[in-house]
Amino acid sequence: MALREAYAVRQDPPTPALDAAWLADRFVSASAEAVIAAARGRFGDRLAMVSSFGAEAAVLLHLVSRVDRTIPVLFIDTGKLFPDTLRYRDLLVEQFGLSDVRTLAPDPADLEAIDPAGMLWMSDTDACCDIRKVRPLARALKGFDAWISGRKRFQASSRSNIPVFEADGERIKVNPLADWDPSDLRAYAQAQDLPSHPLVARGYPSIGCMPCTSPVAEGEDPRAGRWRGRDKTECGIHLALPMENEQGAGI
Repeated sequence: MALREAYAVRQDPPTPALDAAWLADRFVSASAEAVIAAARGRFGDRLAMVSSFGAEAAVLLHLVSRVDRTIPVLFIDTGKLFPDTLRYRDLLVEQFGLSDVRTLAPDPADLEAIDPAGMLWMSDTDACCDIRKVRPLARALKGFDAWISGRKRFQASSRSNIPVFEADGERIKVNPLADWDPSDLRAYAQAQDLPSHPLVARGYPSIGCMPCTSPVAEGEDPRAGRWRGRDKTECGIHLALPMENEQGAGI
């Protein structure tokens, strides 16, 4: 039965929580490409992808391009990214033929009021992530009902049980690679001859903003270089709260 036909026979109200639960159950064993196609079929032009163009980004971006190269891709340029990441973004956009990549930036008023010297990351990483990542994404997502994420269960204990579709405040988050592990990513990248982020070869298996990302030693957790020495594991865009607000809670 086609997704649209199957969805039409449902009796429950189409709330994000019920939608996510139904979709997650229906596509629990589906391939990543099938999950993306289902999301596109269900949400149409109200579906976006969010990508950091980081260490593992090429795999999901390539899969999305195979389904539909016109799916909007939201990229947050915090103003603190490695130049390598910006060049890598341009390379993948051209190679995969992505036609709607939208670069998001912090609100200049937020920067002037909260981080005029650009050094907030030294004293309050949560506040820095909030104005440079969480708020810009919250504004950009207002026109969408669902967004595709590159999160994977192996990445952190906080992600160990994520489903392929999950409720995320007023939206649904789609996690096509939820059950992929590092060997799956390597195999796909090799099979498709995908270019790797240049920083990976220099010891950065997880890449964020330049001031808060450091190389990882052999045997360390891949995300050990993110906010090293701080009690912080997430930037905030995946931390759902009960209600949304203009500061980005709930995305």
